Amino acid sequence: MSFRLQPITDSCGRELRYLRVSVTDRCNLRCRYCMPPQGIPLLRHEDILSYEHIAAVARAAVTLGVTSVRITGGEPLVRRGITNLVRLLRDIDGLDDLSITTNGILLASAAQPLARAGLRRVNISIDSLDPDQYADITRGGDLRAALDGVRAALDAGLTPVKVNAVVFDHHRDDDLRRRMSPFVELARALPVHVRFIEQMPIGGPQISAPGDGAIARIMQALGAASPDAVVPGAGPARYWRLDGAPGSLGLIAPMSDPFCDRCNRLRLTALGELRRCIFSSPDVDLRPLLGSRADARALAAAISRAWLTRPPGRGSFAPEAPAPASMCQVGG
Repeated sequence: MSFRLQPITDSCGRELRYLRVSVTDRCNLRCRYCMPPQGIPLLRHEDILSYEHIAAVARAAVTLGVTSVRITGGEPLVRRGITNLVRLLRDIDGLDDLSITTNGILLASAAQPLARAGLRRVNISIDSLDPDQYADITRGGDLRAALDGVRAALDAGLTPVKVNAVVFDHHRDDDLRRRMSPFVELARALPVHVRFIEQMPIGGPQISAPGDGAIARIMQALGAASPDAVVPGAGPARYWRLDGAPGSLGLIAPMSDPFCDRCNRLRLTALGELRRCIFSSPDVDLRPLLGSRADARALAAAISRAWLTRPPGRGSFAPEAPAPASMCQVGG
């Protein structure tokens, strides 16, 4: 691309730095907090963006200041040829960080090819380290396969490896502590960074979450030091050190401790629509600009308009905006 614009800043002073790209709404799990048991009406393959069109959007976003792209789904590893997209994104000048979020079930065989293609790091969603509870939460998932994916990612050098655990369905500190303790041991045994994430009101039955204060209090009780660890990434997590451990603990609390004031991300759906916020309806449809020859300047202008018109926070979006039925439809 022959032109380069200055990083754009919205009316609240937030710079655009991070693009999350959903490549599919399909998933090989049916997590209770994410998707109804029967699944969702699936998009047709011919309606979702090609890898070439995704790369065109990413190139335009980089001209506006984006330095980090995360590939999401659904489950991105179920889409064929995902390494081809990684190669296309790897070759974009100015894109410094390229990562993927996966449930890890298919990662054992995919980690090395992804690393060779240019992927930098990986986040793996594992909501319980109890095999039976994991199978119940995911409606049939195999914990062993997900943990094999963790080990494969470490072996492939896709580091830092982050393990995401959504926290829900706990009302007492001792219940929460029992569920969190095995993750602490995982971070003591392996160089992984476990992040406990508050459930957001999108997809599945909504369950009372314990909140920022309870999670932080329990992390300290489990032996985590003050929240000052630094782990590379573009997200909003706060990290706690574990003395003598190769890993760490983290917390993402979008409900009890919102980070709208420092949000630096846009979301691109598999259909080619931009979302300014995970809670907003699709704001800008880029598909008309993605013909056989994508217009780079027009794409950059459309992305810029989406960013410059962002409200201060999620509460500023129209309450009548249709909520997505599943995280799979917005890329998590």
